[in-house]
Amino acid sequence: MRVLSGIQPSGTLHIANYFAMMKRMIEFQRDHDLFCFIVNYHALTTVYDAQALREGTLNAVLDFLALGLDPQKATFYVQGDLPEVCELTWILNNHTPVGLLERAHSYKDKIAKGFSPHNGLFSYPVLMAADILLYQADAVPVGKDQKQHLEITRDIAIKFNNAYGETFVVPEAWIDEDTAVIPGLDGQKMSKSYGNTIEIFAPEKALKKKVMSIVTDSTPVEAPKDPDKCNVFALISLFMDQSEREALAERYRAGGLGYGEVKKDLFARLWEYFRPYREKRARLAADPAEVARIMKMGQEKARNVAAPTLKNVREKVGLNY
Repeated sequence: MRVLSGIQPSGTLHIANYFAMMKRMIEFQRDHDLFCFIVNYHALTTVYDAQALREGTLNAVLDFLALGLDPQKATFYVQGDLPEVCELTWILNNHTPVGLLERAHSYKDKIAKGFSPHNGLFSYPVLMAADILLYQADAVPVGKDQKQHLEITRDIAIKFNNAYGETFVVPEAWIDEDTAVIPGLDGQKMSKSYGNTIEIFAPEKALKKKVMSIVTDSTPVEAPKDPDKCNVFALISLFMDQSEREALAERYRAGGLGYGEVKKDLFARLWEYFRPYREKRARLAADPAEVARIMKMGQEKARNVAAPTLKNVREKVGLNY
């Protein structure tokens, strides 16, 4: 089964990206035909600094490779290295009702948050559809907030297939209902747009400073505490097995445990968990020629799938005069 997913390089990747998406993708490569990519065309909807986009893209590549994505097992590429997706986006735009895009919750939410209402943001779901349909993906792991975009992809694929005959695989959404919202430093959902993230590969001092700044309530050390309402407990739980979580929860409820102690434990676990990945990332960053070779290989593997799909689409719509 072909599984496809991508991540935006619109900022430094953080531990919520890792646990909610990246770790899952790396596990999928063992048993599936995984297509994993850095969506730098999508990032253009919000990133207007060329150097920031270049650096963000390269850093996302390094992060994925360091964390265990195997370019021999998976097809790993940068979206912008395959302009075929832009051609397919234009073709699909001509088969996408405006009303379908007007109903997209993500667009409305972004406008409400002050984003500029340009066409790239509005037609974002069509580019996402092209990303998926170009590679004939069977399944797309998405968060609940992206479920509607996947439904739009399915609608576009079905409409095109009905008009021109079977052309695209109609993908299924894989939604992990068990994925909890990972809180940021302020207790809101961890997100680059909120500026409340804990970066995967932050320097030691910066990481410790961030962890010690996590917002907690003012309950005294000696008083019982509710682990289910504690941001620090939610974060440290990511690095614990079930028995460790239960033992820590009992300490919370018993009283006598300070938040500062738990924060120090969280920092130590964070630093140690990502230690081998940090070392691998440093080696990769020191060998840009090897990274370029890996991404060229990924581009070629992706193109071997994208080119026949696009050729078929061009013939179906009459562009092969």
